[in-house]
Amino acid sequence: MLIVFIRAFVLYFVIVAAVRLMGKRQIGEMQPSELVVTILLSNIATLPVEDISIPMTMGIVPVFTLVAIDVIISYLSLRYRGVRRAVSGSAKLIISQGKIDQHAMRELRFTNDDLMAALRAQQIFDLDDVQFAVAETTGTISVCPKKAAAPPTSADLGLSPEEKDPPVMVISDGQVSQAALRHLGLDEKWLGKIVKASGADISGVFLMTADSAASYTIVKKEDMK
Repeated sequence: MLIVFIRAFVLYFVIVAAVRLMGKRQIGEMQPSELVVTILLSNIATLPVEDISIPMTMGIVPVFTLVAIDVIISYLSLRYRGVRRAVSGSAKLIISQGKIDQHAMRELRFTNDDLMAALRAQQIFDLDDVQFAVAETTGTISVCPKKAAAPPTSADLGLSPEEKDPPVMVISDGQVSQAALRHLGLDEKWLGKIVKASGADISGVFLMTADSAASYTIVKKEDMK
């Protein structure tokens, strides 16, 4: 039992390292090649755990071999469009000028239910509101609504709001993010002064966000007693 535990412990960190090397993506955002590697990794990792007669290297070596292949293919895909199209395919227009391309739908084996579900996921419930839609290589649908159905923008309303980055988290559960402070051009002296003025100390802050204009929001920790 101890051997199984140790093997599982080691392989857990091996798989975590392998996935980190592949880059951060959600399952729904993976390209076909990345999804295949992920499935293979999960299957390979279970073999040395289920059968202790299999050497650990028989699990670790194939894992990093697959990751190396994926990294090489990703590099080639960045350099060569042909490789990228061969591995990941290409995006396809399924609605153009408000008209559905039924040939593209059949080619993608995309049903009407799939299309309507994708539109509803983007808060579009009327097909007449769609100007064009693209089936991405990840399987998601990108939709551009018609101007009449799109929410008004600041430009439409004749407004000129100030352009600035959104607030970022500078304190999380009493821990200060130095990277966030550097990004905002702020320092710990400013942070300490603001937190003290709020009647708390840094360890007593549950969440704090701030922006480059030094506007901030502080949420203090609640007493859990």
